[in-house]
Amino acid sequence: MSATDLTGKVAIVTGSGRGLGRAYALALAAANAAVVVNDVDSDAADEVVRRIIATGGRSIAVVAPVGSTESAEALIRAAQEAFGRVDIMVANAGVLRDKVLWKMSDADFDAVINTHLRGAFTCGRAAASAMREQGEGGRIILIGSPAGQFGSFGQTNYAAAKAGIVAMARTWSLELARANITANVVIPTAMTAMTATIPAYAELYKSFEAGEPLPRDIRRDHALGGPEDVAPLVVWLASDDAANVTGQAIGIGGDKITLYSHPAERAAQYRDGGWTPSSISAAWAEQFQPLEQPSGATIQPISK
Repeated sequence: MSATDLTGKVAIVTGSGRGLGRAYALALAAANAAVVVNDVDSDAADEVVRRIIATGGRSIAVVAPVGSTESAEALIRAAQEAFGRVDIMVANAGVLRDKVLWKMSDADFDAVINTHLRGAFTCGRAAASAMREQGEGGRIILIGSPAGQFGSFGQTNYAAAKAGIVAMARTWSLELARANITANVVIPTAMTAMTATIPAYAELYKSFEAGEPLPRDIRRDHALGGPEDVAPLVVWLASDDAANVTGQAIGIGGDKITLYSHPAERAAQYRDGGWTPSSISAAWAEQFQPLEQPSGATIQPISK
């Protein structure tokens, strides 16, 4: 049996009624995992369940918004009642409320933080508790974003949530190691409805939706493919092959896969007796300024 065969494993995928989440759910089912499909759209969730069952898989739908402890625990109960256990938690659900800082309301901020960050926390905590009780290890897979690595104009809430998700996974990798539970972050880039909101990709997205293949430079230099190009990483992280991989942020999209670094000191200087504003200014100009890093992900030019 292949190490990426997930026979006997049970996965929960939040926000899996459409887009990337649906691709994760279908790929896990294709690897023989039983899948709990979660979404706020019952029709979308039921359709994914039907597709899985039609191909001989096992699946149920749980319609609930993530964020609350109650929803997270309901997902665990559903998995245990239907399939007897839970082995894989993919915390994917999210919403967008994009606005520049001075126009972002409390409600805009809270909605995104509650779904992405708190939802990942409550689902991860509930899954970790169930996996520790089972005593057979497990996989927690959180979903990040380039916005959480580099920042993103108009996405204070989203970027903060996605950065926090990476920090949580690194922390959980330490706390859950003795229980053989891994915690990792997938940072996907794909042609989705969200990508279509980026002006540089608007026309390309229309072509993609019409069924046209993406050019090689888009798949490689821009790391953009379909949601199905991201799903293999989720399956691999859920498998025995990745049993020793934990605390990592891994990007994937199109033809590209990348490992993100942990934050690290880029330079340091010492001054006996401490620092003054003027000495900081001099040190900054001499050593630190050349090492400043720009904010925001770089979008490569699109070949015509």
